[in-house]
Formats: sequence, C-alpha cells, structure tokens
Amino acid sequence: MVRPYAMTRGRTGAGEQQFDLIAVVVTELPDPALGPDAPEPPVGPEQARILALCRGTPLSVAELAAELDLPVGVVRVLLGDLLAAGLIRVRRPVPPALLPDERILQEVIRGLRAL
Repeated sequence: MVRPYAMTRGRTGAGEQQFDLIAVVVTELPDPALGPDAPEPPVGPEQARILALCRGTPLSVAELAAELDLPVGVVRVLLGDLLAAGLIRVRRPVPPALLPDERILQEVIRGLRAL
C-alpha cells in the first residue's frame, strides 16, 4: 500500500488550480490501442489510471476519487500535475451566478405549454 503523501510527493495542494468536486475531467491523449506508436506519458501508476479512466468516458473529480479509492485531496494533486503537463482537460461547472433565473425558465415552460 502506497501512502497518499508518497503519491503526491508530500504536496497537499494542486498548485494554482482549484478542482471542484463536480468538475469533469477528460483525457487529451489518443487511445494507445488506436495508435500503438504513440509513447505513453511519463506518469505514475495512479496518474496513468486516471488517464485510462477518463479516456473513454469523462468523469467528475468525485467519481475519480471513488473509482481510485483515494482521498479527494490526493486526486486533486494528481490532476493538477496532469493538467500542468497538458494531458487532461477540465470542464468546470457553471457558476450559480451565470445560471438562468428560475422565473425565466418557468416563463419559457408556460410559453411552450401555451403553444
């Protein structure tokens, strides 16, 4: 068993990046099965597993932590390294201030029902 501080080399933060629990992670690398000539990136086993998990299906940070059976803080540090290396893309959730107002959505629903 590898201790979390060994996986993160003693770091506790993801650098400048803030990863929300519902942020969606997608691998930027092509599938090695499709291009066997492509070299594997120089990452640790946990990061390689993150890349493999997110290659076919985008996953949230919380789903990755559950799938890897690792604390969320450790997953955030590993994701920060992968993002800095350009191996993943992260889609952050829409801030609540930018979401449409509920009254507007109710008006749209009433208008559609009236049609």
